[in-house]
Amino acid sequence: MTEFTITPDGAFSLEAAAGFGFGPNMGRPVAEGVRMRLAFVTDDFQSQAYVALNQNDDGIVAGTIESDAAPDAVVAQVKRILSLDHSGEEWASVGEKDPVLGGMQRDHPGLRPVLFHSPYEAAAWSIISARRQRSQGVIVRNRISAAFGRTYGEGANAMLAFPTPERLLELREVQSLDATKVERLHAVARAALDGQLNPAELLSVSTEEALDRIQKLPGIGPMYSTLILLRSTGATDVITGMEPRIAGYLGHFYGLGGPATSQQIAAILDGWHPFRTWGTVLTRVAGDSLGLVLPATPPFADRRRR
Repeated sequence: MTEFTITPDGAFSLEAAAGFGFGPNMGRPVAEGVRMRLAFVTDDFQSQAYVALNQNDDGIVAGTIESDAAPDAVVAQVKRILSLDHSGEEWASVGEKDPVLGGMQRDHPGLRPVLFHSPYEAAAWSIISARRQRSQGVIVRNRISAAFGRTYGEGANAMLAFPTPERLLELREVQSLDATKVERLHAVARAALDGQLNPAELLSVSTEEALDRIQKLPGIGPMYSTLILLRSTGATDVITGMEPRIAGYLGHFYGLGGPATSQQIAAILDGWHPFRTWGTVLTRVAGDSLGLVLPATPPFADRRRR
């Protein structure tokens, strides 16, 4: 085990992060005395890592690593997953300029987006979970991980890390996954090995080009390409217009008397620069936590990236 610490820049709540679960992270088991645990394929695609995290009273995040990968690289990946690779002070300053956003920040103190472990794992999850309930997707993902990935621990607290791309290419069949999806997972594995799912590379190009690149993967359409780009690369200021509830939620929080129009959304989000992605995620969390029942509206048109 390798020990490490991360000192957050600004407010950060590991408790909020642990409760942020989505996709395959739903129902993540937590061992006694550990606030959050992660098991993932490392960014070099050569191995997996297991990370156990706690937060001290002074806000410092302390963790241990079990992995064959370089500890510094694993810590850097953990920072990206927990959105600790960006300034929380700068994020808070956006809320100071926009009192509505600031109110949402105060209602959800220390909350930052929690990401998929990598674009590779986000793309694989997109294939596995398509047209099935999330809980069923988790079962299939775990079957693949148990057979071709790596298991950390035993019993109810065991953590399953997804296979590396090379191991995923060995998959031929698994219960509840048809041959077409197996072929699509192979395409994801090959794309990862070819460097097409590098998070920094996807953020270095325009939003349109990044989405187009991701959509070249078989089985990945506009919705899942948006998920991969926004929820795995570490983006803070990318807007794609594919979140159907945001218009209604913004209309509620900003007192607009109905769903926000494209022009109103653009004006609000311009005030959130350079954290428009984070602001959109927080708006979704805030609206969901209130149990707002609002009709989904067509995706807004703004797909700019600054």
